[in-house]
Amino acid sequence: MNVNKVLDAKGLACPMPIVKTKKAMNELESGQVLEIHTTDKGAKSDLTAWAKSGGHELLQHEEEGNVFKFWIQKG
Repeated sequence: MNVNKVLDAKGLACPMPIVKTKKAMNELESGQVLEIHTTDKGAKSDLTAWAKSGGHELLQHEEEGNVFKFWIQKG
């Protein structure tokens, strides 16, 4: 997968991962991919809902130890 930007949001509690994701997404062009790393357990539902409401696509997510990784393509 071609990733255009990586956001490290580890150690941040809700709503900061979403706030940082939104800011990072604003720096990307349509079709580009943002990779997000977070330790917030609520991020899966939060980022899924946020991506959908913003017209973006959650391409993939995985859990690696206590780190959740997400790949979102800008709509």
